[in-house]
Amino acid sequence: MSTGTLYLLPVSLGPEAPLTLTTPAEVAARAGQLDYFVVENARTARAELKRFGHPRPLRELDIRELPEKPSQADLDGLIAPLLAGQDAGLMSEAGCPAVADPGALVVRRAHEKGIRVVPMVGPSSLLLALMASGLNGQSFAFHGYLPVEEEPRNKRIRELENESARYARTQLFIETPYRNERMFAALRDTCQPNTRLCIARDLTLESEWIVSKRIADWKKSPAPELGKRPAVFLLLSGS
Repeated sequence: MSTGTLYLLPVSLGPEAPLTLTTPAEVAARAGQLDYFVVENARTARAELKRFGHPRPLRELDIRELPEKPSQADLDGLIAPLLAGQDAGLMSEAGCPAVADPGALVVRRAHEKGIRVVPMVGPSSLLLALMASGLNGQSFAFHGYLPVEEEPRNKRIRELENESARYARTQLFIETPYRNERMFAALRDTCQPNTRLCIARDLTLESEWIVSKRIADWKKSPAPELGKRPAVFLLLSGS
């Protein structure tokens, strides 16, 4: 018996984002053909499937949440329907599944079991931010979340800045939205004046705001409004 296919289904970066802007018709059409989904959050996944116009009642779909730290048994349980021949959709909380997302472990296990994996085109806040930043798109790295505590965070910022200067590498990272303003203050106060910092907030929404300038210029400007708003931070040193 052949195995099913794991489709990686990008979702919008926020419920206010226009579906026609963020989601290709092929993604919504494929989702509508699936009955089994592995998701980061069941509630938001159902809301997105409703926006996709899934033809079946959502209560009839098999929607399983991926644990934050899944065990081998968890992963095997999630891909068991695929091994039995059923197709599945992997959905992140926002953007591309398996990018800055625990879904990568499901994808890895699918490869280990010989399951076909199909990535589908859709929004990535990281790539959108990089595109709009004016920073180096030839060499870049995403670092997820930096430490929460002040001293470890500032030390990590200096490490990333030094690495950026050494390799001409754009460094990307994110923060929990309610700590965005503290992150901005730490970057402004820690980085060298000539380092470039881009902040990309509310990507794909009507309130989208993307500004890129040197730290010295950020210090001359009012602090941006970042509280409780999804944002991507990018820095590039020595350019």
